[in-house]
Amino acid sequence: MESQRLVTSTFIAAVVLNLLPTLLHAQQPPYDVFPAADPPYYRVRYEASAEPGELRFSVNYTVWIPRGVKTLRGVVVHQHGCGTGSCRSGLTGAYDLHWQALAKQHDCALLAPSYEQPDGADCQLWCDPRNGSDAAFQQCLVDLGEESGHPELASVPWALWGHSGGGHWAGGMVLLHPERVAAAWLRSGVPLLTPNPDRPEIKAHALPDAALRVPVMCNPGTKEGVTVKDGRFARVWPANEVFFHAVRGKGGLIGVAVDPLTAHECGNQRYLAIPWLNSCLRTRLPREHGQPLNLMPTDDAWLAQPTGLKAVPATTYEGEPLAASWLPNKAIARAWMQYVKDSNVADTSPPPAPTAVRVAGHELSWDVEADLESGVGSFVVERDGQFLAQVPERGKNPFGRPLFQNLQYSDTPTQPLVEMKFTDTSAVAGKQHTYRVIAVNTAGLKSEPSSQRQDVRAGAQN
Repeated sequence: MESQRLVTSTFIAAVVLNLLPTLLHAQQPPYDVFPAADPPYYRVRYEASAEPGELRFSVNYTVWIPRGVKTLRGVVVHQHGCGTGSCRSGLTGAYDLHWQALAKQHDCALLAPSYEQPDGADCQLWCDPRNGSDAAFQQCLVDLGEESGHPELASVPWALWGHSGGGHWAGGMVLLHPERVAAAWLRSGVPLLTPNPDRPEIKAHALPDAALRVPVMCNPGTKEGVTVKDGRFARVWPANEVFFHAVRGKGGLIGVAVDPLTAHECGNQRYLAIPWLNSCLRTRLPREHGQPLNLMPTDDAWLAQPTGLKAVPATTYEGEPLAASWLPNKAIARAWMQYVKDSNVADTSPPPAPTAVRVAGHELSWDVEADLESGVGSFVVERDGQFLAQVPERGKNPFGRPLFQNLQYSDTPTQPLVEMKFTDTSAVAGKQHTYRVIAVNTAGLKSEPSSQRQDVRAGAQN
């Protein structure tokens, strides 16, 4: 049985949530099915509260800690969107190999919440951080830090990624805590800066000067009001446009990357989001724990029309700079130009080779670290130097490039999690075989085979 901690909340001083252990309450479908949280994964769950100002929904937080890290430098937060399906998808966010590669690159944890929003409930009760989710999030960092042996998790900087209502939440956290946020990627959702009479249930935020120094990327789909002006999600781009101009007009380090293929689904956005966050974290994270975030340099910035296709160095931009999409450097600008054209961000570096190939009877298993640029698409299994199988034959992703772990609507792996395993049903009985495994990223590039010392000889019989 999986061990979970359940806590109830008591509101203190309007912003601090004190969560105390209590009896375990059973989780209800569809939130009662999720992967185990054995190290390097850790999990806490907090029950819903009926107290004013506290979080009205139960929430499940899972964190992944890179093996061998001594002191965490930050936490990458992958925040799902609104609705039961999106909330449920958050249960696998911490298990995504590609997002783990980004976190490990910077000695960061990877955290994924799953708010247990009932069907038809008001998403604002969690996606507005002021409705209790800010305090619950900060408490989970304390509790998960204690559970994992990394108490510094409670005070490290945050890199925030959010989809839809998760974008509203991530943007809201930038506005509430700019001193803690290294960067924020807002996919198909932004917070309000001025009241909207058509949606009075959504409260506006203030824009503090400190938030202007936080790199932010707005990432709507073109079918969300950019080129398709009607439909369910047509209001997404107008909201993004207002938010962008309000922040950029005051000198904020904010850009726009329009997904050229999608509506509200996440598509191939991770192939720009992860390199963009990687660039921001490389610059902003302090070397020593407890130091403030570094300022993002602006000398190498590139600029572009928010819905355009071409970026140029800021020094040569001929339009109004404070109306232009801000990009941190040349490398990101080039990736941005490819992304907004067809979302097919180029990658020329092969992925890492699989390690620790194991054979037990007919079953092979192995480990791998995902390619930072393009993740894991599949594996090639060789037997005795010859091609044996591709695992899987084709990953499932209706929203973009096929992935080994498949992909849900909110950019998380499907359940049950796909394992790195293959059963060789055609092995010759009584004969020993040599197996090698090759990783293939989503750009189609192959790794070196698993190294010779990791090649495994085993009998074909159990």
